[in-house]
Amino acid sequence: MIYRYGVPAVSTLIAFLVTVWLDLSVFPTPLFFAAIVASTWYGGALSGLLATVLATLTLDFYFIPATQPMVKAALNLLQFSFPALLTLWFVKKRREAESSLRASRDKLEVKVQERTSELWLEIAEREKAEATVRQTQAQLAHANRVMTMGELATSIAHEVNQPLASVVTSASACLRWLDAQKLDEARRSASRAMEEGHRASAIIGRIRALTKKVPPQKDWIDTNETINDVMALARSEIQRNGVALETELSEHVPLILADRVQLQQVILNLVMNAIEAMSGLGKGPRELLIRSGTDESKHVAISVQDSGPGIDPENLDHLFEAFYTTKPHGLGMGLAISRSIIEAHGGRLWASANTPRGAVFQFVLPGGSEKLPDGTGQTGIRR
Repeated sequence: MIYRYGVPAVSTLIAFLVTVWLDLSVFPTPLFFAAIVASTWYGGALSGLLATVLATLTLDFYFIPATQPMVKAALNLLQFSFPALLTLWFVKKRREAESSLRASRDKLEVKVQERTSELWLEIAEREKAEATVRQTQAQLAHANRVMTMGELATSIAHEVNQPLASVVTSASACLRWLDAQKLDEARRSASRAMEEGHRASAIIGRIRALTKKVPPQKDWIDTNETINDVMALARSEIQRNGVALETELSEHVPLILADRVQLQQVILNLVMNAIEAMSGLGKGPRELLIRSGTDESKHVAISVQDSGPGIDPENLDHLFEAFYTTKPHGLGMGLAISRSIIEAHGGRLWASANTPRGAVFQFVLPGGSEKLPDGTGQTGIRR
């Protein structure tokens, strides 16, 4: 209260003293207008009105001559008080507008802070959901690999049985040569047994790598070597179904930065799909062609081409959708998982018709000189 009424009194007094000191009696109103503006701005409308009254009374008492006719004196006071009131009104409105803007700004800042907190929560929830999705995808991929290994159980057993049988045969021969004291022949038999043992160990190692549940680990890998590893697992299945396998692996394919197990899974899925598609053919050749090379953009390109019944054009758009399958006992997850793996490596997987019949599944991946979506990938040189 003291502040509200003290401001107009002090500002009017200062205006009066400065006007007298500067001898502005001829044109004394400017400093009193300033006093009204200051009072209204800092004290509000009542302070501005009080300053207007005090300034009018001060002008009437000190600066308007007593000898001046009353009508003229009244007109002079009116010439001051009317603009003073207008000034008071404008200053009051401006102060209200600035107060309103300040309040709106404060509300906006509060809303921005609240929205920022909500966004941080949403980002945290989204990251948690993405981590859950990645974990689920990894579990599905692992389940798909285990299922594929289950389908290959007979072929894998045959692949492992061959070197084990050779180990037994070579070991028996070694014992016979030792009994006959023919050490050179015994040594050769023992060497063959060791080689077949390493072969069996390599096959089991490949199976363990595909069925083991481990997080993705990207490394520079040789695409052709990966294809050969898959063919070693699927060879008996290919022979059992009477499929003629042909490979065209380019020697000039750059290394790629990828997870070896996931890439093997994709190739194995495509090969098994091709074998299954051709297994129902009554007549005609069963041909499987696997190619590696580079495309026009220097991407590493892998294709699996079969001579099966081909793909219905109506199914082509749905082929990579989860749970969509054309197989009687299929789950519809193999191709969906394969595409997600390739896309996670910055590549692309698609299908097309083969000529004169069959289908071609092919995918491309960034080569060693390109960067993946996560920023990795600088140089991959085949050594």
